[in-house]
Amino acid sequence: MHKETLAVHAGHGVDPATGAVAPPIYLSTTFERGTDGGYPTGYSYSRAGNPNRAQLETALAAIEGGAATAAFGSGSAATLAVLQSLAPGDHVVAPTDAYHGTTRILRDLMSRWGLAATFVDMTDLAAVERAIEARTRVVWIETPSNPLLHVTDIAAVAAIAGAVGARVVCDNTWATPALQQPFAHGADLVVHSTTKYLGGHSDVLSGAVVAKAEDDFFARVREVQAVGGGVAAPFDSWLVARGIRSLHWRMRGHVVNAAAVAAFLRDDQRVEATYYPGLPDHPNHAVAARQMSGFGGMISFQPRGGSANALAVVGRARLFIRATSLGGTESLIEHRASVEGPQTRTPGNLIRMSIGLEHADDLIADLDQALG
Repeated sequence: MHKETLAVHAGHGVDPATGAVAPPIYLSTTFERGTDGGYPTGYSYSRAGNPNRAQLETALAAIEGGAATAAFGSGSAATLAVLQSLAPGDHVVAPTDAYHGTTRILRDLMSRWGLAATFVDMTDLAAVERAIEARTRVVWIETPSNPLLHVTDIAAVAAIAGAVGARVVCDNTWATPALQQPFAHGADLVVHSTTKYLGGHSDVLSGAVVAKAEDDFFARVREVQAVGGGVAAPFDSWLVARGIRSLHWRMRGHVVNAAAVAAFLRDDQRVEATYYPGLPDHPNHAVAARQMSGFGGMISFQPRGGSANALAVVGRARLFIRATSLGGTESLIEHRASVEGPQTRTPGNLIRMSIGLEHADDLIADLDQALG
């Protein structure tokens, strides 16, 4: 099936009990055992499995082209589950430009139990190669990256990692499976904050790990999910599954709007730098064009005048909402360094935007007046 059709139908069917087209929400925490002591429906307790979560996991595996999915209560919980599936003494190569929550998990949480991490510029393949050690078990990719929109060559990094038997984990949150298929380029696991584009409406917190193969490593991820209990709730699973059905059409709108806004910012003399992989002068444009079918809905830019002026620009926004997160129908704007805190590596005058589904001309007009 074409990807749009798959997104509508994967994991979704008419309810056999009632004929309902929209799936019911199964809030039950426990399920009846059979007279023989077994579980004839396949469900025993909602932490171990729930029909809504199962539907979501089936849909995510299908649209990513994977074998199986584990859905979690947040994107950070999904990230943590992958890293908790490693052993003390193992080593991870991770990007210097990445979601600050991922960096914090590696630096502040996992280091306490002996997981080592080396942070490198993932667009520098020589640096990735130098960072690989005999104990490297995972190479973590985030592409496009947060907040500078670096684009990593997934296939090239996968070749480096594969030479030493390390798994490639790709955070595909910003691109989504509508625009990028990491498994096709050699990734072993895909991580999502499904809070973002997959949910698509800024009303659900959840995450997921999708596996290319149901191997021993993914079995450990499943164990963390079931035993640790950081699972996606039934209603949250239902919301994300609903969002997936319109994902591909929504992403087209995000991409068209972002391209128009990025072109405006690139040509504006009040802006010193614009970061969007769809711009031909983006340093990773050729890689993005090769492995993505669209360049996404996220833009970062640096207005002239330093941090103080960047804060003022954000403060003058009228249509853009001053809020963190991304991937909803409404456009968001934020001074990113303020969000990340004192340990941030983000430039002080960098503004990050999630471009929504409003008319592009209205978004451009708002930025025009906000720039002053």
